[in-house]
Amino acid sequence: MKTIYVDGKSLSIDVVNEVALNKNIKVKIKDSAKTKIIKARKLIEKMVKDNKVVYGLTTGFGEFKSVVIDPKQTEELQTNLIISHSIGVGEAFDEPTIRAAALIRANSLVQGNSGIRVETIESVLDIINSNIFPYIPSQGSVGASGDLSPLSHMILCRMGLGEAWVLGKRESSESVLKKLNLKPLVLTSKEGLALNNGTAFMSSIACLNIKKAEKLIKLSDISAAMSLESAMGTLTAYDSKIHKLRPHSGQIKTSNNVRKICKNSEIMESHKNCNRVQDSYSLRCVPQVHGAVKDTLNYVKSVISTEINSVTDNPLIFCETNQVLSGGNFHGEPIAFVMDFLSIAISELANISDRRIFKLLTSYTSEGLPSFLIPSKNAGLSSGYMIAQYTTAALISENKVLSHPASVDSIPTSADQEDHVSFGMTSAKKCRTIINNVEQVLSIELMCAAQALDFRKPLNAGEGSRVSHKNIRKVISHLETDRVLYKDLEKVNEITDKIILDVEKAVGKLEV
Repeated sequence: MKTIYVDGKSLSIDVVNEVALNKNIKVKIKDSAKTKIIKARKLIEKMVKDNKVVYGLTTGFGEFKSVVIDPKQTEELQTNLIISHSIGVGEAFDEPTIRAAALIRANSLVQGNSGIRVETIESVLDIINSNIFPYIPSQGSVGASGDLSPLSHMILCRMGLGEAWVLGKRESSESVLKKLNLKPLVLTSKEGLALNNGTAFMSSIACLNIKKAEKLIKLSDISAAMSLESAMGTLTAYDSKIHKLRPHSGQIKTSNNVRKICKNSEIMESHKNCNRVQDSYSLRCVPQVHGAVKDTLNYVKSVISTEINSVTDNPLIFCETNQVLSGGNFHGEPIAFVMDFLSIAISELANISDRRIFKLLTSYTSEGLPSFLIPSKNAGLSSGYMIAQYTTAALISENKVLSHPASVDSIPTSADQEDHVSFGMTSAKKCRTIINNVEQVLSIELMCAAQALDFRKPLNAGEGSRVSHKNIRKVISHLETDRVLYKDLEKVNEITDKIILDVEKAVGKLEV
């Protein structure tokens, strides 16, 4: 079984995804990090003993910041914090999102600026290491102070006061912990605040979004290349000389990818001397559009990579100067902005894909392909892929609504003490929905492009397009007459990872 060690500084988006999706991984605190954690904890304990007035340590929270708490009640204070903040609603988070959030929260805490005990951080890691699946409603976070509600639900479960999923049903977490021989977590001074005050859940969703977006960007280059070939387009607009004059990294990468996928295309060779001057934008401007999405994604990755290696609770402990400083590192604005940005960018992959689909289905724009890609002898009686484009139109319309930024809104909370919030959770969640919609649109384009390439036989497509076409035809056959298409779409969705893998084996790594 693989073991991953967290030190607060070296967590990657890839590792977050690996832990989220693989239950055969253990996560431990790196020994070198424990010294600073213990030192910060001793400082907290001394402050409690000395009756120091410190926010969240010997005071209430939010608007109750000025209410001083008896040192004897610090454990009750932290327990009440988690209980009172566990009021999320709506659909529950899935297990990968929770595992990723537990990892990110622990990685923040091990930096030794939160005043939390080593064993408390290890209790958070039990969610991963013992495969506990807490019941955590997904609605209720405003993104400042971080993800208070979902993090509280997660810790509530570990305290034996919440619920966990067992075989698809909610069960008392107390009984789940007993079965695992785990003692319920008992919080002490500062710990509840350190555990529920941070950006772990929105960052978790962001990491999962990024990984899937990387896949979709590769898939979009493959589907675009197949559409370019089947629509009798040209690679002229993909010439490297053009892109060197506007040297955006993503644009250059996209043009390289499509040229590789279309390499040795007999279809393109067959019409290279035709009288068409240039292709429509959805075929000609793929490097510029897909490339801009790539550049956006890489910026988003840089922000989230910083975030998952940051300390995001409040107040923060600085042992070097014996200080406890209140700040705002819990504020989710960095995540909110980039998830809104990624929502806008990734939506464009579906927008331009829909235009290519429309082009393939429409006889006056498809260079000799039959209407709706159904053999002419069956046209009328059969509708072919006509309604597939209705589905893509519906999905991209939904994406346009969801692409409105959540980060431009703010609703004051906690009696105006927390008078500006990020709505980073909303940004991350709607981005996830958009990504799922885009995946469906690209799969529809792959289906249509494969059908269109059939009509170009006996000419062969390029090396990458040929591999993709072969994979698709292994799971769905050429459409001769109408059949239930949602089943075909589901089958194509299931093999998109394999399509990318096999195309890369054939033509080399696709750049993102």
